[in-house]
Amino acid sequence: MESKSIPEVVLNSGHKMPMIGFGTGTVPLPPHHELIPAFINAIKIGYRHFDTAAYYGSEEPLGQAIGQALEQGLIKNRSEIFITTKLWCTEAHPDLVLPALKNSLK
Repeated sequence: MESKSIPEVVLNSGHKMPMIGFGTGTVPLPPHHELIPAFINAIKIGYRHFDTAAYYGSEEPLGQAIGQALEQGLIKNRSEIFITTKLWCTEAHPDLVLPALKNSLK
């Protein structure tokens, strides 16, 4: 699967989002040393959209995999990857939103 063969949708922001994504939520969550190579393999076969959430516990290994994909030259820059993450309902209180979002971005 080549990333150019995956249809994209243009968002209101003008950004393009691949219509097929790689979901990262699973129970039980595999250890990071298993997730990172799975994410790198997904990038190798053409996935450019990843769906995650802090609640899933997959944001950190996904970030590490993207870093390794950059180092390996699988992608040229971060803008080639579209990441969907979610603010969990337990963090929707006004005092919790910004810290939760900063944690996801980290």
